[in-house]
Amino acid sequence: MFQLMRRHPAWTTAIAGGLAAAGFAMHAMAAGEPGADRIKESLQQMLGGRAEVKSVTKTPVPGLFEVNVGGQVVYTDATGRYVINGELIDTKTGTNLTEERMADINRIKWSDLPLARAIKWTKGDGSRQVAVFSDPNCGYCKRIEQTFQQMDNITVYTFLYPVLSPDSATKAKQVWCSADRTKAWRDWMLNKVALTGNGNCKTPVDDNLALGQSMNITGTPAVFFMDGTRIPGAADAGTLERKLASIKK
Repeated sequence: MFQLMRRHPAWTTAIAGGLAAAGFAMHAMAAGEPGADRIKESLQQMLGGRAEVKSVTKTPVPGLFEVNVGGQVVYTDATGRYVINGELIDTKTGTNLTEERMADINRIKWSDLPLARAIKWTKGDGSRQVAVFSDPNCGYCKRIEQTFQQMDNITVYTFLYPVLSPDSATKAKQVWCSADRTKAWRDWMLNKVALTGNGNCKTPVDDNLALGQSMNITGTPAVFFMDGTRIPGAADAGTLERKLASIKK
C-alpha cells in the first residue's frame, strides 16, 4: 500500500515545516470556503519552494479535495487547513482511488523515453517491452533482473539510475564504459562478477538522474510499460505477466 510518509520523508518534512510556519494563516482561512484554485494558492504559499502543488481537484467525497504535490497525492478539506496523508478506498467497489490517480498522474509517454541512453537486451521475439530504472547496488533491482530471466518474448531497457551512494555512480559508469555494457550489467547484477575499468568515458548517468527526477522516480527499481504506467519495486513474474497481458488486450 502507498505510504507517502515513509517513502517521501523530504516531502513530509517540507509540508510539516510549512504547516508549522503557516499555522496562523491556516486557522485564519478556516472560516472561508475557497475553491480549488484558492486551496492550491494557499497550500503553495505554505510550502514555498519546498514542493510544487501541481493541481487541486474534487474527489467523490463531498468537501474532500485531492492535492497533487510533486507527483504525490494527499487530501485536504475545502479550507486548505487540514491535510490527510493516506489512501482513499471505495469500499463499494474495492477500488483504491489513490492508487488509480497516482498511476494516471505519473503516466509517461513511452515514445519520449530516450532509449539510446539505456542498456538493452532481448529474449525471444522481444515484442513485450519494459524500461527499468536501476541502481547497481540495489538488492531489489538485482531481484527484478532475475525475474526478467524467467520471462519470454521481452525486451528490457535499463536506465542506470545510481541514487543509493557515490559507489553506485562509480559502478554505473563502469558498466556503461565497458566494451559490452549489457554483459557487464547482467554479469554484475545476476552473478556478482566484479566490475572493472575506470568509467571515464562519456555516460548518460547525469542525464538519467535528471530524467528520473522529472518523472518522480523516488526509488529503484521503477518499471515502466509501453502504455506509460509504472510499477515501483521488485514486482514478481506473475505481476509483470498480468500487466503485460492487460496492455496487449
